[in-house]
Amino acid sequence: MKLLVIAAVWPEPNSSAAGTRMMSLLKLFKKQQWDITFACTASDSSHSYPLANLDIQSKHIEVNNDTFDTFASELQPNIVLYDRFMIEEQFSWRIDQHCPNALTLLETSDLHCLRQARQNALKQDREFTTDDLNGETAYREIASILRTDISLIISKYELQLLQDTFHISPLIFHYLPFLHLQEQQTDAWPNFEQREGFISIGNFKHAPNWDSVQYLKAEIWPRIREKLPKANLYIYGAYPPPKATQLNAPKQGFHIKGWADDANIVMQNARLCLAPLRFGAGLKGKLLDAMINGTPSITSSIGAEAMHSDLAWNGIISDAPDEYANAAIELYQNKLSWQQCQKNGLNILAHCYQPAEFEDQLINKISSTQQNLVSHRTQNIYAGLLKYHAFKSSKYMSLWITEKNKKNG
Repeated sequence: MKLLVIAAVWPEPNSSAAGTRMMSLLKLFKKQQWDITFACTASDSSHSYPLANLDIQSKHIEVNNDTFDTFASELQPNIVLYDRFMIEEQFSWRIDQHCPNALTLLETSDLHCLRQARQNALKQDREFTTDDLNGETAYREIASILRTDISLIISKYELQLLQDTFHISPLIFHYLPFLHLQEQQTDAWPNFEQREGFISIGNFKHAPNWDSVQYLKAEIWPRIREKLPKANLYIYGAYPPPKATQLNAPKQGFHIKGWADDANIVMQNARLCLAPLRFGAGLKGKLLDAMINGTPSITSSIGAEAMHSDLAWNGIISDAPDEYANAAIELYQNKLSWQQCQKNGLNILAHCYQPAEFEDQLINKISSTQQNLVSHRTQNIYAGLLKYHAFKSSKYMSLWITEKNKKNG
């Protein structure tokens, strides 16, 4: 079985939850003994995972370049995985033309249109409604989902949104949360007294994370620091820009640390994880990491969305600055409550993120769809309609750019 992954970034599991998720998918597919090629439009990254260690071939590709047609035609993959809808827009018409029998998968990571709509509502200082989803990003993203044979959806909230708001048949998407792949060495965890300070972590390139850091600095941390004058907040994340490092204020206990060599160690050394996310989508890798490392978290309703089913949270959920800060102060000092929240996190991991069930379901979904691909595509009439119209425009725009580049080159 040949799998071709097409992406805009190389997987960086130590930089982002998306990178961790991609690696879990690649490892799952390698367990099936598939022959995997990872094709990427980005330059090499020092933080990217060494794919050769998993016997995965790496290939640098370019958008709007006919050399991809030759590459795909010669490879003839059985399955093609697009990493985000923007990549599907760029390359699916080429795959459709040169590898028409390949099963196509779309890794959504999260619904970009949902994240963007919530961000716009926040900027306008009002509540988000599903009417905010109407717009270019949603049109593009939903069209991409409809064109693809199977889309991987990480959040049950988004699963419901696709069915109820966008009226998409569940035939063409599949629920796949984070795959929790490691056992907790709870005996090795630092205990309550051995942990110090608060932690916040997340890739600075991700808009919800950067907003969270600013919100912590302006609204949350001053309230906490007033009641806990010796407390420290350590903020980690890949790619901190100068505007982030300028917020570093050690005298106020506000430390911008940037890249963490080992996120598990810094998470385990902290007593509480703070994630006051005001917009976003999908599942939050930082909150899963907190549970994996026995660190209770204080987060928002958006942060905890779809992460814990109906189970007690690994900490406290709050959206108001005063309530949020008070919850963090209380839990930071209350050993018994802290220990119970830690147990809640283990319970969530055990019931919501064990990989065996989800891995088998995905492989079975891919196998059954592949065996009945013609019938599957016949039932999704919108795919044919969208391919006919969208691919025409995408194809000829790309061909125009290709010719223009040749002349300019």
